[in-house]
Amino acid sequence: MPGINVTPCTFALFGALGDLALRKLFPALYHLDHAGLLHEDTVIFALAREPRDPQEHLDFIEQTLRRYVGESGIEEDCMRRFMARMSYLTMDFKKPDDYAALGAQASTRQPVVAYFATPASVYGAICENLATHGLAERTRVVLEKPIGHDLASSRLVNDAVARYFPETSIYRIDHYLGKETVQNLIALRFANSLFETQWDHNHISHVEITVAETVGIEGRWGYFDQAGQLRDMIQNHLLQLLCLIAMDPPADLSADSIRDEKVKVLKALAPFSVDELSRHLVRGQYSAGNINGKTVPGYLDEEGANVESNTETFVALRADIRNWRWSGVPFYLRTGKRLAQKMSQIVIHFKEPPFYIFAPEQRSQVSNRLILRLQPDEGISLQVMTKEPGLGMHLRSGPLQLNFSDAYKNARVPDAYERLLLEVMQGNQSLFVRKDEVEAAWLWCDRLMAGWNALGETPKRYSAGSWGPAASIALITRDGRSWYGDL
Repeated sequence: MPGINVTPCTFALFGALGDLALRKLFPALYHLDHAGLLHEDTVIFALAREPRDPQEHLDFIEQTLRRYVGESGIEEDCMRRFMARMSYLTMDFKKPDDYAALGAQASTRQPVVAYFATPASVYGAICENLATHGLAERTRVVLEKPIGHDLASSRLVNDAVARYFPETSIYRIDHYLGKETVQNLIALRFANSLFETQWDHNHISHVEITVAETVGIEGRWGYFDQAGQLRDMIQNHLLQLLCLIAMDPPADLSADSIRDEKVKVLKALAPFSVDELSRHLVRGQYSAGNINGKTVPGYLDEEGANVESNTETFVALRADIRNWRWSGVPFYLRTGKRLAQKMSQIVIHFKEPPFYIFAPEQRSQVSNRLILRLQPDEGISLQVMTKEPGLGMHLRSGPLQLNFSDAYKNARVPDAYERLLLEVMQGNQSLFVRKDEVEAAWLWCDRLMAGWNALGETPKRYSAGSWGPAASIALITRDGRSWYGDL
């Protein structure tokens, strides 16, 4: 494919029979192969503890791959080529002797990509055992979130990995950074003076970031009740989106230039006083309700639930950035489970003109917005004011719109994991999170959690199928605004 340098590697997938590997990683690798982006010498090792016959496991991986890719996306010649790349090895990730087969079979002539689709508690053991078998010097390790549950625990995980791998070999993955619309945000901002010259407190009124899910905890009670929505979503996904919106232009598109600017944003996030916390942060927990015409249980009624849990399934907050570019511009973040609609979007609200010359009754319509939709249909829309056809000067708000699926009907939009896996194979860290980013994000979130623990408030209830607690609406209306697009 033009412009993409395809290089060989050994891809070692730890946790190959887990949900993430089967649903996302193997399909992403298959699509890369189908697009001609896996070198002919690239091999894949599927690594897991289950000790059955290796061919049985490979047959199972192929069956699930066909299900998640869909038969319409399967090309038999490519499937045969892809499966021929793969070997299954039974491994207990904590036992050094189990790495001998990987060490013996991994080519010494090409880099190794070690993807940890495992709990973070075994990251250190995997790294130590890779080093013991002489694989550390040529290995890039990919770490899945969550990396710890607070600043202290994240440092333990990162330090365990850093004992064996330099920062230049560590790829902390946040799949939101691989989404087409997120990548387009960088191009939109820095390749168009139309936007970058307007990208500050002089021209932008406020920013919204919404990541809404209709699903509940989907059998993840043990993990989610210990984490909660702030740790699970705000600390990584939403703060990464905020950084890409708010960062200053990097010197270039190199990994460290981009990540240097993101760290500056995280360090500029204003802390909350207890009084500000009660006004600028809302935690919620869903109760029973209706999603798409189907009755669903409340959080405390889910299978295996702790009926006394105060874990939040919804967070809305106002964040302020203390720097010259964003002084006085609030960033409203919200995310939750069992909400009215599955949706991830960023809305940039531009300020109104300083003097209004049209009919007074039409003034409420005036607002330019840039809307970046991450899911379900990725695209970009710029809301502008135009004149309605006919006599008189009647205004209407309408979009100048780019929907990727409509604009590029014959082009398949790659999944985020495809882009990220390709970047790892090429040794490009620009879409991955650096250690100091993780720590700066945890520091800010730890202060939030300490503040709400001091307040002693329990999460506010909201019905499944709604847009969250009423207090989240009050949070933004208190500033004379409203959440965009809520029905």
